[in-house]
Amino acid sequence: MTTLRPGTAQARIRAAFDEAGVQGFFFAREIDGDRTIGVQADEPVCLASVFKIPVALAYAREAAAGRLGRTERHAVDPHYRDGGIGTSGCADAIEMSLRDLVHMMMTMSDNAATDVVLDRVGLDTVNRMLAELGRERTRLIGGCRALTGSLFADLGVTTEAEAHERMAELAAQEPGKALELSVCVPERTTRGTARDIAELLAGIWRDEAGPAEACAEVRAVMSRQIWPHRLSSGFDDSYRVAGKTGTLPGWRNEAGVIEDPGVGRWAVAVFTRSDRPGLRDPRADRVIGQVAAVAVDELRSPTL
Repeated sequence: MTTLRPGTAQARIRAAFDEAGVQGFFFAREIDGDRTIGVQADEPVCLASVFKIPVALAYAREAAAGRLGRTERHAVDPHYRDGGIGTSGCADAIEMSLRDLVHMMMTMSDNAATDVVLDRVGLDTVNRMLAELGRERTRLIGGCRALTGSLFADLGVTTEAEAHERMAELAAQEPGKALELSVCVPERTTRGTARDIAELLAGIWRDEAGPAEACAEVRAVMSRQIWPHRLSSGFDDSYRVAGKTGTLPGWRNEAGVIEDPGVGRWAVAVFTRSDRPGLRDPRADRVIGQVAAVAVDELRSPTL
């Protein structure tokens, strides 16, 4: 693997992170070559919902092996629901196939669907898979309920509405305090590195992270993500973008694959951290697409 020498691209990426007021952790690589570029690529980061990528891959591998059925029906019981989007916010009884729950998990980041899938696949199965694939620095401590429970405990609240109120208070009074919450400290929560996640994606896109059938299933569902405001914002419609976002107080992330048909494919992972814990942070969202575009331009260049 050839790592690009520090120079203009790295300087532009660092400057973009600085201008957005965030600390950036970034890695990108060619999928069909060996060139890479990174900034703090091996520092630990909070994955937030980016952890749903390995959950989807573990599901697809188990399905391909016949150890679970894609059309199995599973209830999304109330104890899974956190009041968020998708099945998480539904009021009435819900039952879906496992395959459709994965669709909800990956396209809109449905937390309740995620925990049903993870409970079926098994946390140990996901972590063993990551170790098997050489992603030793990426580890899950649990599903969305584990992350939410940790956040609620640190904030001293019991509901999502109370959590939003408390976070608003922190943003106004002690903005940096959010980064001390357990769920926002990589060593205390579900974690990884930018390099680990981008390399995992490269393996999925090269059919090396599991059976070809499983990798194709993950690629397809990631291509249907509905959020355009981070990674996709750096590219026009001539590109294909498949990704997964992740958000926690102070953390805004996305990892995915950028494809210029007939030209090349690049795996990109961008994680940002700031002392702004609010629900909206347009600068942090926008910089994810900006640095991805810089990296793709550099990696597609015929010269190093």
